[in-house]
Amino acid sequence: MPDEKKIQRILWIIILISTLIRAFIGGFIELGNDEVYYWTYAKFPDLSHFDHPPMIGLIIQIFTLNLHFDNEFFIRLAAIFIGSVNTWLIFLTGRNIRDTLTGFYAALLYTASFYCFIISGTFILPDSPQVLFWLLSLYLLGRSLPDTKLSGKSRKYLLLEGVTIGLALLSKYHSIFLIFGTFLYMLFYNRKWFLARETWLALLIALLIFSPVILWNFNNHFISFTFHGERIEPMARGIRWDYFVSEVIGQFFYNNPVNFIIIVFAMIALIRGQKILDKEYIRLILLISLPLALIFPVFSLFRPTLPHWTGPAYLGFILLAAAYLREISMNRPVVRIFPVPVRIALVFMLTIVIAGTFQIKYGWIPLQRSGIEDPGRQLYGWKQLGEKFSLTVKKDEERGILAGSSPILTFRWFPAANFDYYVARPLHKNVYALGELERIHKYYWIDRIRGPLQKGSDAYYLALSDDYQDPAGLYGTLFDSIRSADTIKICRGKEIIRQAYIFRLFGLKKGIRFE
Repeated sequence: MPDEKKIQRILWIIILISTLIRAFIGGFIELGNDEVYYWTYAKFPDLSHFDHPPMIGLIIQIFTLNLHFDNEFFIRLAAIFIGSVNTWLIFLTGRNIRDTLTGFYAALLYTASFYCFIISGTFILPDSPQVLFWLLSLYLLGRSLPDTKLSGKSRKYLLLEGVTIGLALLSKYHSIFLIFGTFLYMLFYNRKWFLARETWLALLIALLIFSPVILWNFNNHFISFTFHGERIEPMARGIRWDYFVSEVIGQFFYNNPVNFIIIVFAMIALIRGQKILDKEYIRLILLISLPLALIFPVFSLFRPTLPHWTGPAYLGFILLAAAYLREISMNRPVVRIFPVPVRIALVFMLTIVIAGTFQIKYGWIPLQRSGIEDPGRQLYGWKQLGEKFSLTVKKDEERGILAGSSPILTFRWFPAANFDYYVARPLHKNVYALGELERIHKYYWIDRIRGPLQKGSDAYYLALSDDYQDPAGLYGTLFDSIRSADTIKICRGKEIIRQAYIFRLFGLKKGIRFE
């Protein structure tokens, strides 16, 4: 066994390097559609929100000092900081369930995961706090549930579990699988916990922490639960194998193909009866992780899903993979601190991350010219749009065409949030999203806060070439006239990646009150 102090020293170096890389990315590229949308959670805080519970907005508020530091780096700082803490947490969890080497391998595999390194560790998404509280819950469950004597220390850990699960639920709804897995373990392997008052106190604590979300939904006709219920309700089109394949491939890539393969080998080893962990920990991890990992691929047979929804399940799988690697390493003459599969996983992840970051910023690979969709375009050009749009607004004010207070109208939560942050915020303008609740999401409440649109007022409308909606079709009946004003070209290097068409909307026929 390698020296424990040496392992921890190397781990701290890895955490430092990881933090610096993620911090660079966090300040180097613009916010994505979802990220600027969650910025509105911090700008307009509430007990809960249409799409998600309030934790993501709260941590943005904390790390930006209530948006005093309002740029990409500080908005993402919570995710970057949490990602570093999580690397240490998964090390502690691995050490607790087996030994230091297992914890170290778990930290390496965590760092090699695109989901852990980028999606939850760099980008500011609800997954960022969820992964933190999910890992804390795994650690505490490992210190409590397997104890058949129900010692005082185990009982205290279970009470703390109520806090971490409650905070996980405040981050993302499908943290409910933590409760589901906990009770499954108690039911099948340690029923004594059902007689312990700490079990029910922990559940009560979790529900009390989650209660603001319940209260908000009660006051808003349980709209969040209805919305998410519709997202997983089967569509009447039969089985969609294309959705299923997309989900599986997404999970394969998001968790790093090398990690995924190691996890598969670890599962095969378990099926064959190979002892890589004590059975109590194997049972606990599988009961927490498998239901979440399986349910969304099942849903994907009937409707579109997103691969990162199963991300927390892979935290448990990473621990199993780490234990499997540890078993292999200990059976060899020389124990490698960095096994070959882990090296490949880390190199692959870093290569893709670095190439992807510079592709987003500079577009060195002309994907569009080759007819290939460039997903990085959503993370580029918004700041440029804001700067160029401000020139049109300035000219309109000087010529008396539109007042400086004229708002920007749009039709959906994105690009509403993109316009809000990059275009309207620097000009101290308001953005209103006019449309059905299913399209405008939180802007249904933001519109109310910003107040009514007065009869006779004018507005701007921005139409994007890659997401075009005709303003005449949307708002033609609301205004006296709609006139094309200008076209903005968004360039990345020598390539035009997007065009924005500016329209002036004159004379609102009837005032709009948002109630």
